[in-house]
Amino acid sequence: MTEISFKSVYDAPIGKMIIISDGDSIIEIDHVNHNESITSNPDELCLLATKQLDEYFAGTRIEFDLPLKAIKGTDFQKAAWQALTTIPYGETISYGEQAKRMNNPKAVRAVGGANGKNPFSIVVPCHRVIGANGTLTGYTGGMSRKEWLLDFESKMRVNGMRDAKGI
Repeated sequence: MTEISFKSVYDAPIGKMIIISDGDSIIEIDHVNHNESITSNPDELCLLATKQLDEYFAGTRIEFDLPLKAIKGTDFQKAAWQALTTIPYGETISYGEQAKRMNNPKAVRAVGGANGKNPFSIVVPCHRVIGANGTLTGYTGGMSRKEWLLDFESKMRVNGMRDAKGI
């Protein structure tokens, strides 16, 4: 098991997030859903992730370029997370569509479960997956955050990105 070396707290417009690096890769980016105090000791990768998240929330980045390493997760979960990276900025797909893209159309519930364990919030965009009928469904960061992110991306896409990076 990789020992966690570096942490950074990121103050996003949708609440605090934590960025964790092992010194070689980002191993977690997640929403902080509690008031626990987190000690920051960021490395260059945490700072790079912070910079790219700042650009995303400023409307100038639509894709992330970070070295990510999932240290937990089954092969199926990792495949589901990889499939999430193919969803274009500002668009949504259903869990069923994600399962089809993984060549496993009957795995809709398993896809939902895998997305719920995504270790890279926002960067690996599980927030872009919605119910088959178009309704918003679960998000480990909370439904208000999911709604905010989808609304934000939709507005940025319609209004045009501001000198978008990462295209």
